[in-house]
Amino acid sequence: MYRFLLTPRWLGYLAVALAAAAVMVQLGNWQLDRYHQRSAVNDRIDAAGQQTPVELTRAAGRPGPAPGQAGEAPPDSATWTRVTAVGRYDSDNDVLVRSRSVNSRVGYEVLTPLVLADGSAVLVDRGWIPPDDTGLAVAPPVPPAPPGEVRVTGLLRQPEPMSGSVTRQDGTLQTRRIATPVLAAELPYPIYGGYVLLQEQDPPADPVFVAVPIRHENSWQNGGYVAQWWIFAAMTLAGFGWLARREAHNRRRPAAASGDRAAGAGGGAGPVDRRSPAVR
Repeated sequence: MYRFLLTPRWLGYLAVALAAAAVMVQLGNWQLDRYHQRSAVNDRIDAAGQQTPVELTRAAGRPGPAPGQAGEAPPDSATWTRVTAVGRYDSDNDVLVRSRSVNSRVGYEVLTPLVLADGSAVLVDRGWIPPDDTGLAVAPPVPPAPPGEVRVTGLLRQPEPMSGSVTRQDGTLQTRRIATPVLAAELPYPIYGGYVLLQEQDPPADPVFVAVPIRHENSWQNGGYVAQWWIFAAMTLAGFGWLARREAHNRRRPAAASGDRAAGAGGGAGPVDRRSPAVR
């Protein structure tokens, strides 16, 4: 009944269905891996609030080997670690990060290098400030950093991929992304590859700053994609089975119809009258 499945045509259909299903399963596996990665990030974010801060040098690796260079980015396992560091802010090298939104309002995040005792520095995201009253085209005044020695506590972040260039307007560096390797070239000391998202500061930060919200990764979206791809794979194989079953049904119908016609042709002749003509 299903011998037609061994024909080149149907073997080709089967190969295409199996290949498509295999690709979809692999896409589902990739999304499952992304789900686990994002879930792990969310777990680290949730755990950060309960952590005792560790020294920056224990989590962030090493700074760059020379002035104008950045160290390696912290590993994934160290990202979102709660760290603390002591140093002096270098307000002459503030960095304004453009097009940052908080509470649906576009403004700037302010990065200020914190110069440590060994002469290296780490970029500290001091928070978000609103744009100038005249609009986004004009850089707003940056609230001054406290003078003297400062202790900061915050979350260690990885650098962002670079987009655009670093410019200096009215003496202040501006950029679109917190790309430490690129920003390092504008600074007169080696810096760490990661940066610190400020949570606490002693002395306290200027009240103008708004804390940058921490956004959890949308791991459930990846979980939905896992189910979607695996369902598509099952539907592909089920579709092939349905097509094969329909083909087998269509092949049975002509055979059954031919049998009915043969039976009808034999019965149409009727019985033979064997009586003699006299009797008839």
